[in-house]
Amino acid sequence: MEVAIVVFTRDLRVHDNPALTSAVARARQVVPLFVVDPALAVPQNRARFLADSLAALRAGLRDLGGDLVIRRGDPVAEVIALATLTNAEAVFIAGDASRYAGHRQQRLNRECATHRIALEVTPGHAVVPPGDLRPAGGDHYRVFTPYWRAWQAAAWRQPCLVPSAVRVPAGISPGDLPGTGKRAPEREATVLLAGGERAGLDRSQAWLDGPLKEYDDQRDNLAGDQTSRLSAYLRFGCVSALALAREARHRPDGAQFCRQLAWRDFFYQVTAAFPDIAAVDYRPTAAGPRQWSAGAEYLDALDAWRAGRTGIPIVDAGLRQLAAEGFMHNRARMITASFLTRTLGIDWRHGYRHFGDLLADGDVASNAGNWQWVAGTGNNPRPGRVLSPLRQAARFDPDGDYVRRYVPELASLAAPDIHAPWKLPEARRRQLRYPPPLTAEYLAS
Repeated sequence: MEVAIVVFTRDLRVHDNPALTSAVARARQVVPLFVVDPALAVPQNRARFLADSLAALRAGLRDLGGDLVIRRGDPVAEVIALATLTNAEAVFIAGDASRYAGHRQQRLNRECATHRIALEVTPGHAVVPPGDLRPAGGDHYRVFTPYWRAWQAAAWRQPCLVPSAVRVPAGISPGDLPGTGKRAPEREATVLLAGGERAGLDRSQAWLDGPLKEYDDQRDNLAGDQTSRLSAYLRFGCVSALALAREARHRPDGAQFCRQLAWRDFFYQVTAAFPDIAAVDYRPTAAGPRQWSAGAEYLDALDAWRAGRTGIPIVDAGLRQLAAEGFMHNRARMITASFLTRTLGIDWRHGYRHFGDLLADGDVASNAGNWQWVAGTGNNPRPGRVLSPLRQAARFDPDGDYVRRYVPELASLAAPDIHAPWKLPEARRRQLRYPPPLTAEYLAS
């Protein structure tokens, strides 16, 4: 064919990009396109990461002789308008799992059919695409362990090579790269990783060649911070999850890291089967929807939780890390989520939205799936499980260094006092200017 369009969504890279590689192989000229969709309100930290990633993608395409065309508006309308302008015969786009992505693909399919344009949906953002693995008699796996066994045994595709050249039709205005939107200092991380494919690949290689070999021992060490920090690069597709898994799986501790990538795929296939995952309990109780805390006191508690002022240091440390970095250690995500839903009895959707507002790696499937898992409304086979923040702190931050890093008013305390400052003499507590615990059970402990 003469002209094809590649629609970039959450695959902002030139390496292992099936949509781009397929289009270049089948069309003489290719139009790489990203549409800034006003229907998607992108929070500030993700807007910054996205802006970096699009700039890097444009640079990468220009290195290949191409460019990245930026348009603003309804993505389906913009694709069809550009296809009409260039006489494109096909549109290539990566598949995705969210409700919004599903509706977009359905609309694009209808419009392409109306305009006699072929639509090619390529593998998207997972190592194993949603729908490729199905249990006997079901449409998706509801429990992770059997999914993990099937995921390990699956035949993974081969990564795609970077195209040798990308030829864009002449006369197309590339458009301006998006900025980071209206600045809201209270919603902006002071420390945020730079986005983009090059940064993601450099971080991936450093991770694979270094800390990965100690991943199983160190991944829950809150103070050690020995996780990959690749989640935002995976969320925006600056790094290919498949290529990363292939590189990691046979290295020391690579299987444990791949297990985390499998969790990501697990929630994609759950979301594909249950698109309401961000709004509706996946596993309602026999008596109907769970009754969550209500009233003025719950609103005060929610505000204190968001601000990292719960009086429980390990919880506050996690929430302050989130505010400062647009990132939170995975163990801290579990601790803070359990405290909100299990201890305070507050609806998981409030936590989901707060995380979504601040996380640079915020993703519907992983964020909602994990919140529901902790809250007992999702895929947890032990829905009554509760994480004790004090036991978690003693186990995963025994010296208090993680708390000390993010709750500086407690930095002068040694363990175990730093994890339970309410046990100190009253005069010392007043000096710290740190709030008492929100719930009386800790005062009595």
